[in-house]
Amino acid sequence: MDHLPPLNSVKAFEATARHLSITAAAEELCVTAGAVSRQIKALEEDLDLQLLVRGHRQLTLTREGTLLYEAAARALNEIRGASSKIRRSGRQKHLNIRAYTTFAMRWLIPRLSSFYLVNPGIQVNLTTSVDEVDFRKEDIDGAIRLGDGKWTGVLAHRLVENILIPVASPDLLRHTPIHHVSDLRKHTLLHSVARPYDWEFWLNSAAKNVSIDARSGMSYQSSAMAYMAAIGGQGVAIAQQFLVEEDVVAGRLAAPLVNVVNMREFTYYLLVPSHRPESDNMLAFRTWLLSELELKSSGTN
Repeated sequence: MDHLPPLNSVKAFEATARHLSITAAAEELCVTAGAVSRQIKALEEDLDLQLLVRGHRQLTLTREGTLLYEAAARALNEIRGASSKIRRSGRQKHLNIRAYTTFAMRWLIPRLSSFYLVNPGIQVNLTTSVDEVDFRKEDIDGAIRLGDGKWTGVLAHRLVENILIPVASPDLLRHTPIHHVSDLRKHTLLHSVARPYDWEFWLNSAAKNVSIDARSGMSYQSSAMAYMAAIGGQGVAIAQQFLVEEDVVAGRLAAPLVNVVNMREFTYYLLVPSHRPESDNMLAFRTWLLSELELKSSGTN
């Protein structure tokens, strides 16, 4: 292994070369000018090279000194950056949360600022996926999932009522009104690939006596995309009420029918692993989430 120069000497040399002043380097390093001079001399002796040319009240770098300064400056800056990052990460509390794209985009992300306001030391790392969560194999603290609340190996906290309603652009409804369920035949049904049976659930429950092909229409990758298509006047989307309430209030969407379907226990839950104690960070997030949704949790294994 090649010989490494004394690091204290390299540090003293780097500060001196940066300032081109032994006095300024000594002030920065909180040592005497004599100590800096001795460190630089030791470094020159170790390398058997002259690094600085000492003129009258002026220092200049030799060619070798310039090469060493540039390398030392890069290395020390990388060390400073890495140390700063490590210190920040040590102080910062991370929380890894998994959710669905639509829930994250339309509900969670717009409200996270209020969580940070009361929990400034916790950083939420949010990922989205429709895949099942395995808390034993994945580094995830909590997951927002849709289901009946009957998962194994987790504690499930019910979050919100899952009510399905048809929604459409007010402009579209002015052009082609919907007064009765049968009027849906005049419109394109908008579906989410992630929730392919919502229209079928709604029609079977709210429109039993009306014959409408629940699978007809256009499909989008996520509910969020289907809602945007509805806002754009492309058809009528079947929506989860709490995810479109703000659009309805703002007039971007309208709910033309009073027929709604409550999916009961099949709704959104916050899942946390049951095989390990809940962390203070996760408790803070769960408390905030339930408070925002104005529902009390109901945990099941």
